[in-house]
Amino acid sequence: MTIVGLDDTDSRERGMCTTYVAAQVAERLRREGAAVARILLVRLNPAVEYKTRGNAALAIHANCDPDRAFAIAREHLETLAETADERTNPGLVVADVSPDADGDDSIPEDVAAFTRRAIREELALEDATAVLERRGYRAWGAGNGRGRIGALAAVGAWRALEEWTYEYISYREPDRWGTPREVDPESVFAAADWGYPEVWDTVDRGENETVCVPHTPGPILHGIRGDDPDAVRAVADRIESEPVDSSQLFVTNQGTDVHLQDGSIDAVRDGRAYRLDGRVVTSPETRRGGHVFFEITAPTAAAGSDEETERGDSDARLECAAFEPTKRFRNRVRSLRVGDRLTVCGEVSRGTLKLEKFAVRDLVTTEQVTPTCPDCDRRMESAGRDQGYRCRDCGTTAPGKEAVPLERDLEEGWYEVPPCARRHIAKPLIRGGFDAPTHPER
Repeated sequence: MTIVGLDDTDSRERGMCTTYVAAQVAERLRREGAAVARILLVRLNPAVEYKTRGNAALAIHANCDPDRAFAIAREHLETLAETADERTNPGLVVADVSPDADGDDSIPEDVAAFTRRAIREELALEDATAVLERRGYRAWGAGNGRGRIGALAAVGAWRALEEWTYEYISYREPDRWGTPREVDPESVFAAADWGYPEVWDTVDRGENETVCVPHTPGPILHGIRGDDPDAVRAVADRIESEPVDSSQLFVTNQGTDVHLQDGSIDAVRDGRAYRLDGRVVTSPETRRGGHVFFEITAPTAAAGSDEETERGDSDARLECAAFEPTKRFRNRVRSLRVGDRLTVCGEVSRGTLKLEKFAVRDLVTTEQVTPTCPDCDRRMESAGRDQGYRCRDCGTTAPGKEAVPLERDLEEGWYEVPPCARRHIAKPLIRGGFDAPTHPER
């Protein structure tokens, strides 16, 4: 089997999309008699600074001559990549992994390991070229050639990853690129209802947004994501829109959380995404722009205990943030209190974890308040250091503060950003498989 890996053909300002380039290459291969088994859409580390929005690399699995595949792919990259943008540096890698055409064992482990690292770390071009030279793969790059990193990662993905979902992408007629998309919103919402929950992140009902329809000037009309290939096709077919020029089903690691790695608060590094256990040590604060911040430290005891407070204050702390684009998710964050125990997930950048989701593990359910006089129902006053409290009028006393029930707007379980703010690779709660109850956003 021949694997054609592609990356970095698009531009934030000028458009294009690497999925479109891969679909065009695959179609050309089919016209020349090749059997295309699948096209992988592989989301790499979302924290990489030089990425475009989704940081996707593509891999075409086909039964064809690798030299011919290389020539066809290079021709399309040279024609379609937006190299007028100095930040666009396309890359191509072609690997002949015969004879095991139907499995993944013929993809070398070092190539698969490179893929896993590319999803969770930031790699240098030298990391890729070392593997390319060792394996003798055909490779090409334009500009600084950085796209070869993602192209090689795409080649190794079929062996590197175990969990896959699907995206069915419909493309616009080329003469419409850069013009407003004509998509009927009501049909999108109706199709989303029909396909849910097997098909997810098609719309955001809370923000009344058609998430599947991009706003960039590229060739995509809409992209439908889900767990079932027939269901994503069917949802796309139910959407009323301008004419569809072509479409393609992709096998993808979107919606899997494969970018997250377990870690500890005192050892996190910028440019990586983590799943961390912690305890809230500062009250959520809304800052300029509507962003909400709080800090966590390592959990050490039951929520709200004196032992935990005393020990936790000396531990390493990590700032967590729910930024304005996460919309109503910020209200969940604002409902947190000091002492709550959480699992938080997200990318760390400049020492701050950008929340994608969090799980409430243990909520503070009482608070310590100044005691109330049982005779007159007024608040007592301090009787002096370590002398408890007393009522000035009645003379009643109490040894210390009293615990009273605390009403909470949160429950134990997982909370997530809404679909309009979800990263492609982040796993929606509706997909299941989480270790606690879930509170999905639609």
